[in-house]
Amino acid sequence: MTGRRLIAVTGARGRLGSALVARLAAEDRPHLAWGRPLYDLDRPASADPLVRSDRPAVVIHAAAWTDVDGCARDPGLATRRNGEAVGVLARACRQFGAGLVVVSTNEVFDGRRTDRRGYAETDVTSPINPYGLSKLEGERLAAEAFGMTPSALGAGLWIVRTAWLYGPPGADFPRKILAAADRLRPGAALPVVHDEIGSPTFAADLAAAILRLVDAAAGGLYHLVNRGAVSRLDWAARVLEQCGRASPLEPIGHDTYERASAAPAWAVLDASRATALGVTMRPWADAFDDYAPSICP
Repeated sequence: MTGRRLIAVTGARGRLGSALVARLAAEDRPHLAWGRPLYDLDRPASADPLVRSDRPAVVIHAAAWTDVDGCARDPGLATRRNGEAVGVLARACRQFGAGLVVVSTNEVFDGRRTDRRGYAETDVTSPINPYGLSKLEGERLAAEAFGMTPSALGAGLWIVRTAWLYGPPGADFPRKILAAADRLRPGAALPVVHDEIGSPTFAADLAAAILRLVDAAAGGLYHLVNRGAVSRLDWAARVLEQCGRASPLEPIGHDTYERASAAPAWAVLDASRATALGVTMRPWADAFDDYAPSICP
């Protein structure tokens, strides 16, 4: 029975990792929570003894350096954490007979498409920032360790790309919007980018979908996001509305928003390949509305 396989989760105290551990516990599935200092991206060799001793059937690699601007400031560290460490873990999994789920990102695409279609798994990757480059390198090294290519994955290796992940713990986009609104001077408007479009994805929903995918498919490359798409500006408006805030918003272009990293303007992923397996996720607005009460003051 697939649901009784032992599953290990890296980054178990992070946003996705903690959601995965919670979901596994709720479903009473055997699992291991690997977090620092037990497993550390800055000590990639820590993977080998864990996989050798614990012998999980599947490792879900949720650990990552997701500070996109930090990655832009130190691309070398980004590559070590999001690329090379994945390769080390993948080789350990292959050696000791464990399957591996690598969680990746929409930022492996350049976000420049204008046809309003979500990126499919078959679309050509072309990252425009060090974070996306480092995650794509992780995909490549994982596939190489399993003797595969990212576009032709076989049994035992899943690559799951997602976008605009939010949820506890820490300062996700909704919490940042609320905090920024609190800092506004009376009568001032909050500037928010209007021309970045994506699919906000609730970590708890993604965790459930990943587990369903692992049960439904022996391996492969899949996109998993909450359905639909929205601009950063309109998502911010919904955050404020759900929390009963009346702060005005000022639309700004993403090319005028100063930050270390370049963000893909179109961050929408096509999840129809997973949908064909029966792995579906609810609309983003429904997921966010369920989350909002937990962050509204």
